[in-house]
Amino acid sequence: MVGPPPLQGLKVLEFAGLAPGPFAGLLLADAGAKVLRIDRHASGVPAPTPDMLTRHKSSIAVDLKSLDGVRLIKELAKNVDVIIDPFRPGVLEKLGLGPETLCAINPRLIYGRMTGFRRDGQYASMAGHDINYLAVSGVLSLLGRSGEKPHPPVNILADFAGGGATLFQGILLAVISREKTGKGQVVEANMVDGAGYLATFPRQIRKTPVGDHPRGENLLDGGSPYYDTYETKDGKYMAVGALEPQFYAALIKGLGLSNQNWEKRRLNRENWPEMRRQFEEIFKSKTRSEWEKIFDGTDACCTPVLEYSELETDAGREGDQRPAVTLRETPCLAVSEKATDPRIHGQGSGVPGGGYVGQLLSPGEGGEDALSNWFGWTRGKDFYIENGGVVLKPKSKI
Repeated sequence: MVGPPPLQGLKVLEFAGLAPGPFAGLLLADAGAKVLRIDRHASGVPAPTPDMLTRHKSSIAVDLKSLDGVRLIKELAKNVDVIIDPFRPGVLEKLGLGPETLCAINPRLIYGRMTGFRRDGQYASMAGHDINYLAVSGVLSLLGRSGEKPHPPVNILADFAGGGATLFQGILLAVISREKTGKGQVVEANMVDGAGYLATFPRQIRKTPVGDHPRGENLLDGGSPYYDTYETKDGKYMAVGALEPQFYAALIKGLGLSNQNWEKRRLNRENWPEMRRQFEEIFKSKTRSEWEKIFDGTDACCTPVLEYSELETDAGREGDQRPAVTLRETPCLAVSEKATDPRIHGQGSGVPGGGYVGQLLSPGEGGEDALSNWFGWTRGKDFYIENGGVVLKPKSKI
C-alpha cells in the first residue's frame, strides 16, 4: 500500500499560458495537486488552446476584462493555495488581480509569477523566447561547435528547466515556509536567472583547465573526442562519455585500439584530432546495434543515441514515461497507462498517450466539477454560464 500523492489537497489556479507556466502547473498536478486553468473567455464554441501540458487539470473560461470576471477570481482566491501568473509584468495588476490584492484577500496564498527576463532588468518590458533568455543569461554562448555560431537547443533549458521547473521549486519552498509561518508569499521566477543558475558549474569551470578554451573546444562541450557523439554505419549515433581513465580504457578496448597507447596520450590536446579521426572511422564500420552488443554491460560510457520514435514503440528500450522522482511511500501520479508498480511507475491509471501524446484541454472542460468539488458551488445556485464563460451569481443582500 502507498499513501496519497504528496501534494494532494493543494488547490492551484493556473492562468492559461504556454510552456513554462503550464509546466509548473503540470509538475504540481502530477504530484497530486488540483489544478484549475483559467482560460480567456471567448464567445461561441470554445476551442482548445495550443497548451498540451494539461494532464490532471480542469478548466473554466473567465472574462478577465469584466468586473464579473475579476470578482470571480477574487472569490476563488479566497480558498486556493497557489496562483500561477505566466504573464508579462503588470498584466494582472492592471486587472486588479495582482499579488497585493489577492494576498490581502487570502494571506495564505502563494502567488507564483513567471517571466522571461528579470523584472528589474533592462529587458523587463520586452517580449522574448527561450533563445533570448539563454542569450542574455550567458548560457547560449556555451552551446555550439568550435568555430560555429552559438546553437540554441530545443526550448528545454530556459522555458522548462530554468522556467517552469524553477517556479515549481519556488512554490514548494513557499509551501514549506507556510507550514512554519502560516503565511503565503509571492514567488518570482524568471528564465534568465533560472537558466543561469543551472549553468553554475559550466560557468565556474571557464576559469579552470576543464573549460577555459573557446566554445566547442573543451572537455565537456564536444571538444574532447572521448566526450562526443559518433555516426554509425547505419546513420545512427553512439554517445561517448569516457572521461575517467578506467572508463576510457574500456572504450579503447571495445573499439579495438588497445595496442596504440591511447590511454597514456588521451589528455594531450595535440593528440585529439587524430584520436577523433580514428574514432569516427571505427564507429562508422559497424551499425549502432552492433556497437550496442559490444558496449552494453561495460563501463565504457558508450551508449546508443535513442530517438523518441523507438522509445515510444519498443518496449525493450525502457521508454515508458515515469514521474521525475520516485517517492516510495507517497508516489506521484503515473504517466504511462501500463504502470504496474505504483512505487516505481507512479500511482493511478496513467494518461492517454503515456506522455508521448499531448492532450488538449478545451476552455471549461471539467470546470464545473472542480467548482463543485473545491468550493461546493453548483451551477444555477452559485454561478451560471454565459457564452461559455463562468459568471458568479450576485450574493443576496437579504
